[in-house]
This record gives sequence, C-alpha cells and structure tokens, in this order.
Amino acid sequence: MKYVLVTGGVVSGLGKGVTASSIGLLLKSCGLRVTSIKIDPYLNTDAGTMSPLEHGEVFVLDDGGEVDLDLGNYERFLNIRLTRNNNITTGKIYQSVIDKERRGDYLGKTVQVVPHITDAIQEWIERVAMIPVDGKAGPADVCVIELGGTIGDIESMPFIEALGQFSYRVGAGNFCLIHVSLVPVLNVVGEQKTKPTQHSVRGLRGLGLAPHILACRSTTALEQHVKVKLSQFCHVAEENIITLYDVPNIWHIPLLLRDQKVHEAIFKVLNLLGVSREPALEEWTCRAEICDNLHEPVHIAVVGKYTCLPDSYLSILKALVHASVFHRKKLFVDWVPSADLEDATAKENPDAYKAAWKLLKGADGVLVPGGFGDRGVQGKILAAKYARENKVPFLGICLGMQIAVIEFARSVLGLQDANSTEFDANTRNPCIIFMPEGSKTHMGGTMRLGSRRTYFQVMDCKSAKLLRMSMVFLWQNLSDT
Repeated sequence: MKYVLVTGGVVSGLGKGVTASSIGLLLKSCGLRVTSIKIDPYLNTDAGTMSPLEHGEVFVLDDGGEVDLDLGNYERFLNIRLTRNNNITTGKIYQSVIDKERRGDYLGKTVQVVPHITDAIQEWIERVAMIPVDGKAGPADVCVIELGGTIGDIESMPFIEALGQFSYRVGAGNFCLIHVSLVPVLNVVGEQKTKPTQHSVRGLRGLGLAPHILACRSTTALEQHVKVKLSQFCHVAEENIITLYDVPNIWHIPLLLRDQKVHEAIFKVLNLLGVSREPALEEWTCRAEICDNLHEPVHIAVVGKYTCLPDSYLSILKALVHASVFHRKKLFVDWVPSADLEDATAKENPDAYKAAWKLLKGADGVLVPGGFGDRGVQGKILAAKYARENKVPFLGICLGMQIAVIEFARSVLGLQDANSTEFDANTRNPCIIFMPEGSKTHMGGTMRLGSRRTYFQVMDCKSAKLLRMSMVFLWQNLSDT
C-alpha cells in the first residue's frame, strides 16, 4: 500500500479537500486504484451534531455515517463509496482507546498519547486503507489521506506525531507528503510573498514531517523566481513546487495538476514510474470545457436556514451543477433565507422581506433542503405553497419534503393545524410523526440514514403503487432522453 498525505498551512479554507480529491482522480486516471481517508482533529465523534454554519455540510454516507463534507468530494471525484471509518476524528480515536483500557486490553499500563493514541491512529489508517471502496475485490493501490486543520493547531499534534511515526514505519517509497500552503499577493506591491509558506514548512519540519511536494495556492501562477526561492528555503525540488491558482470551476484542478506533471512527481517518490500510465482525463476535460461555455441561464432558489454559508448545502449545490451541465444550462443559485419570507420579517426588516420574495418569484425552480429546529419553517411552507400554486418545479429534501406535506395538508385538505410532531407534539393532525426508534434526549446518531432497502408488507398499498408509477415514469423519461 502506498500513502499520499495532504496537509495544509498558513490559513484554513485553501481547498485541501478538493486538492486531495483531484490528486486521487489524477492517480486513478493513471490506472491505479485509490481510496481516501479524512482526519478531523476535533473531539466530536462525528459531524452529525455540528452546525452547518460552523463546519459546513454534514455528508451522509451509504452506511449512514455522518461525516465531513470532504468525503463527499472524494466520492464525487473518484466515483467510490466510503464508510464512516474513512473519517477519523479525535473523538473516535480516544473513544476506541478508552474502550480498550476499560476492557483491560493494556494490561494495567499507564495509557498515554504516545504510544497508545498514536498507535491507534496508525492502526486505524492501515486497517481502513485495506478496505476496497470501488466495488472491486482486494485493497486499493494508493490511499490519499487528508489531515484537516492547519499545521500548528494544538489539536492536530497527536495526528502529526502518529503520521511522522507512520511515514518512518512504512518506509521511503511508500509515503508521499504534499503540503498545501498560501502564497498571497499583496495588492500594494503586487508581489507574490513566500514567507507564510516558509514558516509553514519550517513548522511542519519541526514536527518531524518533510514535504515532498508543495502545492501553492495563489491568485495567479507562481513566477519562476518565486519557485526558486521556495525551493531554496523549503528544501523541495523546483519541479515539485506547483501552483493551484484560481480557475473558473473546480473541475479544472485535476487538469491543472496534470499539466504540471504532479503525477510524475508522486510516482517518483512512491517508486511507481514503471507501473503507471499517462493520465486519461479526456472525459473530464470535456466536462470542464462544457461548463466554461454555458450561457443559457437557469435560476434555482434554495430556500434554507443556513444560506449565509453555501458550504452548508454543498452536495445539493454540486447536484444542481451536474444537472445544469447535463442540460447545457448555466446555473445561478439564488440563496433565500427562509425566515426572510415570513410576515415577522416584513415588519422587522422589510428590505430583506422584499429581496427574499423577489428571488423566489424570479426562480425557474424551488428547492427546500433539510434542516433542524423550527426557525424559518413557516418561510419554507410559504415557499412550497408559492411553488405549488404557481406551478413552479419544486424539490423538497428531508425536512423540505416534510414541509411540502404539511403545506398540502393545510392548504388543500383544509387541516389548518396540520404539523409535524417535531414542531408541535400536540397537533390534532400529525402528518409527520417522530420515528419510533428515534431518541428525544440524544441528537447524535439517532436518525435513519444511509442507503436502505424499503420493504412493503402489503404490495397493493398506496405507497407501493405510487413507487411503481414513479419508476415507470422515470424509466420512460430516461428512455426518451
């Protein structure tokens, strides 16, 4: 097994997840089988209870695991199916070590960060890396590991130590470190500054890890003298210093890496030059070019509670992008805060109220995504009502679908107090009920999530008939397409 570790420095939000995904895609296009692991140094066991406004989307895997949004990027780029164990958190590691201590597995030894926590991290990586995620038998050839956060974060220290030990243990030729850092351009002087990256690499080296490749984020391609300077001060070969400059869409990132021969640099470090081939990215190139040349607009209003941070709905956004490219439309997403559609906002902030309704009424389609809590629910109901009455295409996901049911029950069936028991436990017309196996005292890991089979005990019930009708309709439309 070969391992590629992607770390980040200077600031967060540089795009390590997209970089790791693009590296994985590039290696896959060269004929290698790839798997991925994301390390998140926070103490939460998983991302399920974290606010989307703080951490972005909670991505749900086929096995029901609630994980970091970067695993969604891995799945989309690599066409793989990951498990909850492909997302390592500090909470998971400490929980596993404490469970072993309680069982007596350490035979009375004092349990410490080194070696017990660091060993647990290494064992987890090796075990999960061997699990196939591409539907084929046997382990992958390369595991791409992304370490969340930035170098120097105190919560990352056990993982840095573990990965330093791990790189030594697996040996040269089996471990490649790619460090993503920032090379800012100061508008006052218009010069690319290398000092932040120098400090970041120095900190990384001081922790026992030396980068083989530098991936520098900048607004424009690195100038040659900047590469020379970075090579001199960071001890990285010039040809292994690449630029991740701003591009029209993220589909260009793998092409950017290919054009700078990143795959060759990785293969040289991992001793894979004789077993790989040139990257085959023709289909990917075509998709990126199509996206760049779209002109006919389509406006989709996303009515949600977390619209101030688009990453809260990242998978929905990517699905809309894929659909728009398929139909040769240029996508414009109009983010509509659901609370701004409500009458209370009309009194408190009439400008926000008018702006929200203007966006909703100008949309070609309305999408209401999931969410938690009763804030903004009435606004979502109003959006569903507007779409139904004006025959605007509507898609409700999770809570958004529940909202559509509530709206229909109230407006069409005349059940004015119809509601979900989540919002009104005493409603006389509960059209959405609380799951029997759910918990009303705990939030984490209590929802029915993932890819599940649906079993009909009565085959002539309305649900089964509706499902058969929808499948026939879908098949006919796909055949026509």
